[in-house]
Amino acid sequence: MKTYLDCIPCFFKQALDASRIAGADAETQRQILNEVARVVPEFRLDTSPPEMARTIYRTVREKTGVDDPYAHIKEESNRFALNIHDQLIRKVENSGDPLFTAVELAIAGNIIDYGAKNTLNVDEELEKILADEQQAIEHEEAGLFQDDAFLGALKKSKHILYLADNAGEIVFDRVLLEVIRQQYPHIKIWFAVKEKPAINDALMKDAVMCGLHEVAEVISSGSDAPGTLLEHCSESFLKIFKTADMVISKGQGNFETLSGTDRQIFFLLLAKCPIIADHIGCGVGDVILLNHQGILLEKRKG
Repeated sequence: MKTYLDCIPCFFKQALDASRIAGADAETQRQILNEVARVVPEFRLDTSPPEMARTIYRTVREKTGVDDPYAHIKEESNRFALNIHDQLIRKVENSGDPLFTAVELAIAGNIIDYGAKNTLNVDEELEKILADEQQAIEHEEAGLFQDDAFLGALKKSKHILYLADNAGEIVFDRVLLEVIRQQYPHIKIWFAVKEKPAINDALMKDAVMCGLHEVAEVISSGSDAPGTLLEHCSESFLKIFKTADMVISKGQGNFETLSGTDRQIFFLLLAKCPIIADHIGCGVGDVILLNHQGILLEKRKG
């Protein structure tokens, strides 16, 4: 996905939010914004937004001396999600279709995202997700919830690469992987996290804290981008990415960076940004399970 002009104000907001979360004083915040202002005119719009975000968060780390500004937020998200893990499992077990329900919950867990919302009432958001009276997902609308294709690919797969997104959210991913392991015990699963801090994206320590190592082999992508920029990933990761029978990608950052790749990927995300929603051709807040066939996904509207 390319960068749109409407993304540019968001770059500055991300920089300011991250610098404040890192505890920077006003002068350091200004220095960070000045550096972003210097770099933005040189940034190519045919590259994805996470490429710029990578530069922003590297600048924040360098200027503040704080390696992982979102560390305490990630720990809080992990603890919250772990506390409702059993509730998620019960919801799956009591449903008519455990796999389908686990997919829905994995996508719904994408709400845990301080990158898209610098203020987030997780309790309130997840109460909506878990409530029985939650409005049904319009699965057929615009062909953007392609569960039949997902199930078909799953049945044929021996190796799955699952691309993680945010800390906390990965507990929801764990629930889905637990169901997959139960129904398809022969499948080998790799669960890929970031090598270095990138906003609130999950790292190896988050995956271990949330028990992902119990249901998958946890690996690093080798990258510090809030997405999966293949040119910045390790050779070992790229080998798995290219050869896995099925790739499942969580979140907006992974969608932004991989929606132009030439392999099949199943994108699971909530459309939280109006730019991404418009690009996909959906509404903000829509639940997306998109079977990307390895052809550049062009903007659907306009």
